[in-house]
Amino acid sequence: MIVIQTEKMTLTIQEMAEYYGLAITDLSDFTPNVDLLSLFPTSLLSRENILPISLDSRVCRVATSDPTQLEIIHLLERHSPRPIEMVLAKSEQIKRILNQQLGVAGSTIHDLVAMSEEESPQLVIDKEFSGDPAQASSVIKLVNELISVALSQRASDIHIEPEKNELVVRFRIDGVLYQQNIPPETERFSAAIVSRIKIMAHLNIAEKRLPQDGRFPLHQHGKEIDVRVSVIPSYHGESVVLRLLNGTEQGLSLNSVALPQTIRAEWNNLIHRPHGLILVTGPTGSGKTTTLYGSMAEIRSQSTKIMTVEDPIEYKLRQVSQIQVQSDIGLDFAAGLRSILRHDPDVILVGEIRDQETARMAVQAAMTGHLVFSTLHTNDAAGAITRLIDMGVEPYLVASILEAVMAQRLVRRLCVSCREAVDPQSLELPEDLSTDDQTMFYRAKGCKECHGIGYNGRQAIFELLRMDHEMRRLTTARADSVTVQNYAKQNGMTTLRHSAWQIVCSGVTSIEEFYRVCPTDFGT
Repeated sequence: MIVIQTEKMTLTIQEMAEYYGLAITDLSDFTPNVDLLSLFPTSLLSRENILPISLDSRVCRVATSDPTQLEIIHLLERHSPRPIEMVLAKSEQIKRILNQQLGVAGSTIHDLVAMSEEESPQLVIDKEFSGDPAQASSVIKLVNELISVALSQRASDIHIEPEKNELVVRFRIDGVLYQQNIPPETERFSAAIVSRIKIMAHLNIAEKRLPQDGRFPLHQHGKEIDVRVSVIPSYHGESVVLRLLNGTEQGLSLNSVALPQTIRAEWNNLIHRPHGLILVTGPTGSGKTTTLYGSMAEIRSQSTKIMTVEDPIEYKLRQVSQIQVQSDIGLDFAAGLRSILRHDPDVILVGEIRDQETARMAVQAAMTGHLVFSTLHTNDAAGAITRLIDMGVEPYLVASILEAVMAQRLVRRLCVSCREAVDPQSLELPEDLSTDDQTMFYRAKGCKECHGIGYNGRQAIFELLRMDHEMRRLTTARADSVTVQNYAKQNGMTTLRHSAWQIVCSGVTSIEEFYRVCPTDFGT
């Protein structure tokens, strides 16, 4: 048995098919028969990763990636109206279909239900998983499977939300939330799931009335994942959000940010300046931190001292001294920045300018010969100037130290494996933007490569506002953001809306995604 297992592990699916005399089936576009699946125990199918695929007058065919599962085949024959015939398929294809049909972590949930058949649901929830080692193991496995499936689908966040008689699990993929199919019995173990996550993040499992935040590291397939945890009490129980962050700087550079060539040349010149303030603006999740980290990676050297104060530290950078904000002990952005200034830095990154004190400290740092990078939450680049003034920074100071503001958003990229060309005559094209007769437009369809979404990955759109003599005069005169925006456009600034339209016309994204990110009255 050990010899067979070792041999099987070293064989490809083609070699296994030849060795065991089995056929290979491709399940890429396979649609399962729900009635056929209902004949077999769902826990057995999920646990053993076996998928019944067809039933005829002679045999019932099941797909497996492990042809040595003879005992499992005998168990399936007890439920099958016909003898079982095995075919080979890729393990990930089988798992994907079972997750879609039976729910994420379906086998683990059924194991938990089986363990608690003699207990009332309330008893299971009250004792969580502390009393039964087997149940504890299953809850741990359930949480691990949720995270594993989320990572396989490129999710950035996992939302676990209790509702009345239901537990909702949603993944944020490329900025959009998608509800996951999970067994309805999962609701019985919602408290145990939350407690397990709290233990992983070193939070207080007994505290259910107050919000809590924590984090824990995760290693999967050689990658280090930093998981940020936020727990908030809601009406039907505690709601949890897990933020999945790639904790390493592998592949982190300005090239990964994909700046347009015209902006890339200007930005490269800006980040190599000896002093001044450079801002990146946009809403949460618009890629601001990635742009700034890519800039840090571009300018770091043995002769440059770079220091950051962040909340949280999303990437660990070499040759960069990074400080984590800890508000509970008085280490906020302003306090961290004040300490950094006594540490002889050349370049400073402030994770976010949130208040008047931090804004004034950042301005002071820029005035005393440091190059300062930071972020603001504004709708466009021009709004950053008025935002700083509203925070209490004198207009003449903003005009003298601000070098540039770059606003950005993220739009989803169409999956190149399944995108469909669409007739421009059937589309509602924006009246304020032009195109030509040769432009090809595409729409999302959905395939196995993109998990049926139609989009795969995201690309940033940018708006770079550079300060010149007239812009500084407008700033000193407290001009409103519309006046500043109009002047910048007259002098060649490409707006976010125009930047998004350019990638629509190049076939990178769809017009539906364009309207989602840049509505008609946006940035005009």
